[in-house]
Amino acid sequence: MRSSQLYCILLITFVSFASQIHGRSWRTLETAASNSLKSVVDVFPEAIEKLQEIWVHFKNEFKREYRGALDELKHFYIFSENYVRAIEHNLKFMRNETSYRLGINKFSDRTAEEMRQLRGYKHSMRCLLKPSHKGSSYIAPNFIGPIPDQIDWRSKGAVTPVKDQGQCGSCWAFSTTGSVEGQHFRKTGKLISLSEQQLVDCSSSYGNMGCNGGLMDQAFQYLKEKGGDDTEESYPYVSGTTGEAGDTCLYNPTMVGSKVTGWVDLPSGDEETLKKAIADMGPVSIAIDAALPSFSAYHSGVYDDPHCAGGQGSLDHGVLVVGYGTEGGKDYWLVKNSWGPSWGENGYIKIRRNHKNVCGVATAASYPLV
Repeated sequence: MRSSQLYCILLITFVSFASQIHGRSWRTLETAASNSLKSVVDVFPEAIEKLQEIWVHFKNEFKREYRGALDELKHFYIFSENYVRAIEHNLKFMRNETSYRLGINKFSDRTAEEMRQLRGYKHSMRCLLKPSHKGSSYIAPNFIGPIPDQIDWRSKGAVTPVKDQGQCGSCWAFSTTGSVEGQHFRKTGKLISLSEQQLVDCSSSYGNMGCNGGLMDQAFQYLKEKGGDDTEESYPYVSGTTGEAGDTCLYNPTMVGSKVTGWVDLPSGDEETLKKAIADMGPVSIAIDAALPSFSAYHSGVYDDPHCAGGQGSLDHGVLVVGYGTEGGKDYWLVKNSWGPSWGENGYIKIRRNHKNVCGVATAASYPLV
């Protein structure tokens, strides 16, 4: 059986399954799943075998263990929904009806609440920032000649490898260290991986809440006043495994990898100014709307889900924009995430640029001064 036929069969099977279980308790799922699969098992046994192979492979690859059969069935249903969504969407991609692809990854069986816990940017804190905790205004440089059409600070050596925040809502800390690492490289020519764990453990008095969220600007303020950020090597990240901040701040002034003297806040919603800042200054910390299932399932291409909002109230995830360019006729921002290299394009996502501020890329952008 050709793979395209198999995908269609699996799609029909899953849709049938989903229609039967809508609104029911988890205790009825096993019967619903059995009924929907039975209708095709005799005619297309390969489809059922393939489905079982995919699920087993997923569990093995991501080392999944569930709390009994009912819990596994619940996560299987979530996985099946995401699998169907990816198939449907990628058929549109093959017809050139969309510019990005979806895929199966380590989040494909996660509940909405489990995903929410990973998005730790707290936009509601911004209105509570003291004047002393707000950055300087950006003054755009007078470029000699045109602004570059594309730029990728990875190729210049200003970006550390993709990291993984794990089971902790510390995206804000990874966005912070990424921009400090980039600015330190621009100043010294040395790329040093800095400690997210220090920010998670030590910056609560500045309004951050460890694995429960924070703001990049508050982290910049902490680093400015406390003397800098230790190296990743001297203060390694562990909250991705524990799911919580450490009981004690272990900051060591003798192990500082970079200091921060201030930071700059870019005009909200101004994509052209963000482009200038990236070309002029390097990687920039940003906050985005990452709540859509299409975002967590992103695999490749230029992401432009029309439902990805750009307002302050929709921002829930801190990331790092490290460049920009054009692909397939669509302008994009090159964004470094903190969900590990297996997500997206080796840990990165291309978000559409110059199109109504998709996902709020330019809504709350800032970078540190070192």
